[in-house]
Amino acid sequence: MSHITLVLPHLLPLPEFAPDLVRALQTPALAALLTRTSGNKRHPAPDTARALPHEQWLARTLGVAPDGQPAFAAGAMRGFGLDPDGGTWYIVNPAHIQIARSHSMMADLRQLGLSEDESRQLFEAARPLCEEIGHPLRYGDATTWFLRADDWDGIDAATPDTVTGMDLTDFVPRGKQALPLRRLQNEVQMLWHAHPVNAAREARRLPAINSFWLWGASSSAGTAPGRVTGIDVPGWLRGLSDHSYARPERIDEVLAQDGLVVVGTLAASAIAADWGSWLQGVQQLEESLFAPLHAALVGGRVKELRLVLSSREALAEFTTTAMAQRKFWRRPTLDRLS
Repeated sequence: MSHITLVLPHLLPLPEFAPDLVRALQTPALAALLTRTSGNKRHPAPDTARALPHEQWLARTLGVAPDGQPAFAAGAMRGFGLDPDGGTWYIVNPAHIQIARSHSMMADLRQLGLSEDESRQLFEAARPLCEEIGHPLRYGDATTWFLRADDWDGIDAATPDTVTGMDLTDFVPRGKQALPLRRLQNEVQMLWHAHPVNAAREARRLPAINSFWLWGASSSAGTAPGRVTGIDVPGWLRGLSDHSYARPERIDEVLAQDGLVVVGTLAASAIAADWGSWLQGVQQLEESLFAPLHAALVGGRVKELRLVLSSREALAEFTTTAMAQRKFWRRPTLDRLS
């Protein structure tokens, strides 16, 4: 029998929307998992200025949170077959920055539709600029690159999901080495402005890749402990995962062994505040994930299930077992999502 920790970012709706959203859901398996528990607790996020609650939780759990800041770069690199070699590395995400009259915002990286070929071309264009200033650039996948900058240690940068859709003025990377970072960003922006990849993307009405976001500094070459499975997660988290799937339909493989499972299916709709799509996403998870997990618990194939749910403002943890699921006097309800 297995012990599973299931991390579900953005399954907690924001308080102002929670009552209506909870009433609209028809998810009896999820309700049973959240109601018939052996323990539960809820934590307000103490500080979401640099990372969302689930990102902070993952960093602490995986042992990559020095000074409270998520340091995912080295672990993600190793997942892509790259050697951090003891240096200080940052995750680099090609990005689209929207310029408004009074502020700028970064688009959700999930919505860029950046292909491997496009990313490789932009990467090769930017690499000489990085190497000229002594900072090697390495390729992970289309949305995940890595920059070595030992002398930039101390830059205080937020995660992409923290800043997406927000005023970037509040999230400008800080630290003593932020100035050379901004200089490199400006040079790359000018180079990419006239790049054929962006001309072709704009002809197809896709957002131009006009900047990059840097974060997740790590100077440790150690690997994250335990087993991590990612389902519909961003590139950096795929790098940290032993296994990664595009959808949760292969849940039977997850049920067979202990481990930590991160499901990113709801992120795009929640970040965009597209609550109609969010509702559809939760209903799909009911069929593909929550119902099979509930059946596995009741049937004894899973000994203990820990659910870690989050919103932008809070994180909640629930633990349930086969014994807890026999508490039939507890009527299943989704009230704990509110």
